[in-house]
Amino acid sequence: MLGSSIAAEWRTQRPLDELVVATRKDADLRNRTQTREFFAASRPDAIIHAAAKVGGIQAKIAQPTSYLLDNLLLDSSVLSAAIELKIPELVYVSSAAIYPAEVRQPIVEADLLGGPLESANEGYSLAKIAAGKVCEYASRQFGFRYRVVAPSNLYGPHDDYSLGNGHLVAAAIAKIHAAHVARSPKVEVWGDGTARREFTYVNDLAQWLVSQVGFLDDWPDVLNLGCGTDHSVAEYYDVAKKVVGYNGSFVFDTSKPSGVPRRLLDSSRARALGWNPATPLETGMAASYTKFLTSPLAERR
Repeated sequence: MLGSSIAAEWRTQRPLDELVVATRKDADLRNRTQTREFFAASRPDAIIHAAAKVGGIQAKIAQPTSYLLDNLLLDSSVLSAAIELKIPELVYVSSAAIYPAEVRQPIVEADLLGGPLESANEGYSLAKIAAGKVCEYASRQFGFRYRVVAPSNLYGPHDDYSLGNGHLVAAAIAKIHAAHVARSPKVEVWGDGTARREFTYVNDLAQWLVSQVGFLDDWPDVLNLGCGTDHSVAEYYDVAKKVVGYNGSFVFDTSKPSGVPRRLLDSSRARALGWNPATPLETGMAASYTKFLTSPLAERR
């Protein structure tokens, strides 16, 4: 989702640049040899590393080993190739999941490594923390400009709407659409609906990251990037219900995990650098649903 948004925005903002987009067809980024050969052929001036094995809470609970190992392999391949080839600038897209489960709200960058991680996200989080530390060390040791961004949860066009893998907003849209098409009177929601999450529209993040590449000297090692507002799970489902046009109700399954009660980022350091996401939640979710309707998943439901 983020990678495709960055590529589209780059072509708009910086059309004279030579943009190289790495897909799974170009290289298995878990394979160090393939990854190094790919970067050696293009010799980029900068890398935005947005690739990762990602998924919703259900998938991370079921597959913690692969979420840790695949992300460790992938990040190790990309970062080692960048270092060996002396690529001077790299933006590593991390996650708000790097922060402790029990932490002050909103979360500041200094809270990293301040306590135990959320158990459901632990494997994924450990991999993202390790990669972030490699970026910090490489910048210090070799003088590179390798910086880490920790976005809030993201949503938008090209999200993963497959049930079991999608994040909250995508899952809400997909489940409510399916119920709407089937004329089902109820939709099941994991947890009691009170957990609060911050979701930033992906195009807002893509636009800003593209504008920043080449100007990372003033960035800290880690930079939070969130919209600054959180909502409860129930509120996200209510907005999804509105954009889909669904008239049913929700059933909250309190036997299922809800994750941490709240996760809201303090993005004041980024705002001092010009970060200013502007897309309202309903506008972003409506655009996401419009895109979802063109996908095969929507057609099958």
